[in-house]
Amino acid sequence: MFTLHKIAQITNAKLIGNKNTEITHLLIDSRAVSFPAESLFVALRTARNDGHRYIANLYEAGVRSFLVETRHALSLPSDANFLFVENTLEALQQIATAHRAEFSCPVIGITGSNGKTIVKEWLYQLLQEDYRITRSPRSYNSQIGVPLSVWELNAQTELGIFEAGISLPNEMEKLQPIISPTIGIFTHLGEAHQENFSSLKEKCNEKLKLFKDSQTIIYQKDNKLIDIAVTQSGTKAKPFTWGKTSEADVQILEIKKKESSTTIAYSCPQFTNNGLSSEGRKIYNLQFTINFVDDASIENALSCLTTMLFLGKSPSVIAERMQNLEPVAMRLEVKEGLRNCLIIDDTYNSDFTSLNIALDFLQNQAAVKKMKRTLILSDILQSGQADLYKNVAELLLQKGIDKLIGIGGEIKSEELRIKNILGEKCDAVFFDTTEDFLNSSFFIPDFSFSEEAVLLKGSRQFKFETISEKIEAIAHQTTLEVDLDALVHNVHYFRSHLRPETKIMSMVKAYAYGSGDVEVARTLQHHGCEYLAVAVADEGVTLRNEGIHIPIVVMNPENGALAKIIEYNLEPEIYSFRILEAFRKEAERQGVSNYPVHIKIDTGMHRLGFNPEQVDELIAELKSQQTLLVRSVFSHLSGADEAQFDDFTEQQVSVFQSVYMKFEKAFSYKILKHILNSAGIERFSKYQFDMVRLGIGHYGISALDSGKLEEVCTLKTTILQIREVAAGETVGYSRKGKITRNSVIGVIPIGYADGYDRKLSNGVGKVLVNGQFAPVVGNVCMDLTMIDLTGIPAKEGDTVVLFGKGLSITEMAKSLQTISYEILTSVSRRVKRVYVKE
Repeated sequence: MFTLHKIAQITNAKLIGNKNTEITHLLIDSRAVSFPAESLFVALRTARNDGHRYIANLYEAGVRSFLVETRHALSLPSDANFLFVENTLEALQQIATAHRAEFSCPVIGITGSNGKTIVKEWLYQLLQEDYRITRSPRSYNSQIGVPLSVWELNAQTELGIFEAGISLPNEMEKLQPIISPTIGIFTHLGEAHQENFSSLKEKCNEKLKLFKDSQTIIYQKDNKLIDIAVTQSGTKAKPFTWGKTSEADVQILEIKKKESSTTIAYSCPQFTNNGLSSEGRKIYNLQFTINFVDDASIENALSCLTTMLFLGKSPSVIAERMQNLEPVAMRLEVKEGLRNCLIIDDTYNSDFTSLNIALDFLQNQAAVKKMKRTLILSDILQSGQADLYKNVAELLLQKGIDKLIGIGGEIKSEELRIKNILGEKCDAVFFDTTEDFLNSSFFIPDFSFSEEAVLLKGSRQFKFETISEKIEAIAHQTTLEVDLDALVHNVHYFRSHLRPETKIMSMVKAYAYGSGDVEVARTLQHHGCEYLAVAVADEGVTLRNEGIHIPIVVMNPENGALAKIIEYNLEPEIYSFRILEAFRKEAERQGVSNYPVHIKIDTGMHRLGFNPEQVDELIAELKSQQTLLVRSVFSHLSGADEAQFDDFTEQQVSVFQSVYMKFEKAFSYKILKHILNSAGIERFSKYQFDMVRLGIGHYGISALDSGKLEEVCTLKTTILQIREVAAGETVGYSRKGKITRNSVIGVIPIGYADGYDRKLSNGVGKVLVNGQFAPVVGNVCMDLTMIDLTGIPAKEGDTVVLFGKGLSITEMAKSLQTISYEILTSVSRRVKRVYVKE
């Protein structure tokens, strides 16, 4: 806890206001106010946003302390406190650095290309019995996330675990003093974020800067690049390594994979009463087992093993705890619930910091649909907070929770205290166990919840997944997982090609290309998208009914829907004189004026739009009336994704520019112009004009194959049954699946009724099972598909990826000789959409 006077000294800021105001919370998101009187809002500037513009709103919300940049002219309320600095991000990092210096407890710093978050969370699982741990929430490892994470260190912290990620040179130098790790862990070194580094060696050296003042650095000795870089880095840290080489401190002797587990044999230095011996003697015949078989999990577990050994944990304790390692749930999942509910599933993650983050997400989701907010919360284990449930209750009050269901002996013991704080603003009930809740009269799946957003926030041992299963609307095991963070990442990638003032119109037609229009639209609206576009009016009506308020363009308005367009404040594309006259008459009938419309020009696509030679007549018609207002003029490129059509693309742009100039001369007000689609943004950004239209690019499809986009949609299912089929037998309809060797055949619950194309039959298609490809055997059925699991470690219930992360949708499209659009939009509505967010 710092006073404003102390913060001013740390940041060399000019302070106007009450210097004795105490700050306990650092706030960077104007939508995430919890404790306004105790918060300092840090007004950060980014390429697309500026926190200074939200100061007035935060003042209205009760915030009184602001860290701002001197370049901004601000109106200063008399009771507000302002700290003026040159750069607010640097000031935030300085505050966190000073806060870190207040603590002498050991701190583990983790970096690497992959595995940082998994190692951090597994160490938390493995060490929480021994220490009160403060760790980075989720994957807060950026220039902003690291200082916010370290700020959470408190008087009860006995061990800090923080991860640090970089994507540019010289970034780690800023994070090192903030984390100031005593113990360093270097996880896997790979290609992630390689684009801004000249070589893996450069990136490795940059990451090693985190450990320049550490006492110890833990890494894989077999990786010669890391090993040599550590030696040459000049770090004070003493290596403590693992690897198959005998030179490693922890030598890996054998890795034995079974169907669903891996046993690892190793040797390590001799133990003494004071911990590990420094005399070089080793103990052999040690081993432990983890319930994972993939190489990444094995590597992450070995980093954890070595860390625990360094911390003095005995091999027997390590073996016991490793056996109980659980998968890390790093993401919130959003699902449709019964009776028009929204389920936000965070069932394996419960600590105070992540609760705060999840409640912000719940607020945003509930606000859009104007739903009541319900929280199902388990005991929060190993929090280290003296007044934990008092703080929880005050947080729930600040977040406007309408209903609390507390589950667990600890939270139930605080029932009276929590109810006194919540008062009449929140109904609260408490149960000792999840089973008690499910068996109570309070829980009747079809009636207990109705039109509310329900956040499930539970420690793993409370098995909240059993609650989720009972209140989800669709139980089909086949799901389309939509990664909302990847969606936002891709939008930012396309924004990087644009000027700051260029607007983006996001296409969410066809159920947002099959990914679910409402959740995608909510996310885009939340992240500052200026326009949405749908194909038909009914799609726009759905979004309006779900609380989407930003402008929505209807690309294919039909005569029968013109009244609905006006009723729901949608904006039509006008592509012909017929639709122009029909919409003008409907607008006049409803008594509206200056209604926004978007004029489509055909520059060579020859689909919809006015021909260039019709433009003079069109302008005359528009100028003769007062009912309609031209919001934008646009056209569509027909071959922007293929270099062979570049001359034609240039021709289209030339025609469009000549047409737009006529509109610019004819009308005194500003009319937006736009022609670029996703491929056009990447390949012809010089023609971005006032706005661009982003469609398939949202989902990771790139015209440049740049490798900078992320897969958003992953189609998943599970293995229903596994059987052995002898050589000479056949599998499936029409006996098309001819077995030429003794084989292991799996059956998965997906077929052409789910959108899995029948043309993928008989080895054309393949799926991903536990990191290995399994070909389709026989004909794809309506509801089922058979796959060849021969030689693949798999069991019934294992996850199968049809397309997505690990198996590109582009690759499937090539197999089907089609395009990614068709595959995405073909996924059936009976397939449950699950939305995930870190």
